[in-house]
Amino acid sequence: MWRKCFPHPFLTLALWAIWLLLNNTLSAGHMILGGLLAIFIPWFSAGFWEERVMVRRPWLLIKFFSSVLWQIVIANIHVARLILMSSDKLRPGFVEIPLDLTSPLAISILANTISLTPGTVTCDLSKDQKKLLIHALHIDDAQTTIDEIKQLFEKPLKEIFN
Repeated sequence: MWRKCFPHPFLTLALWAIWLLLNNTLSAGHMILGGLLAIFIPWFSAGFWEERVMVRRPWLLIKFFSSVLWQIVIANIHVARLILMSSDKLRPGFVEIPLDLTSPLAISILANTISLTPGTVTCDLSKDQKKLLIHALHIDDAQTTIDEIKQLFEKPLKEIFN
């Protein structure tokens, strides 16, 4: 019964919290409307979810998101320095990252994390879902870029979801 009403309880809580944060109010009307939306959006979209989300280590997920926020701050500073100091020396390019992740959700989170980090954007996922193509604003060494992404983002996601 619980799973029928709340197919994705963490998503429900997250949607409700985001609604309240975006509206910047705790008024009864917004709490009720946000609650209803948070309940019905996962309920209506439950049929589109291919797999049941299994977070093996939820505390690692919190640690991962805090790490991502820190990396976004660092990347903002790095990109600003690159653009302001030496924009004529930029070496943009594409890098193909071999994936160890197998979960479509984990791959999606990795691709979105890369795109959220300033200076990089995810461009494509291979048909076999084994390689991710990214574009970077500046690449000194492609292998170093691959190793950084795998260490900072893919490795924690693998521990969380696989």
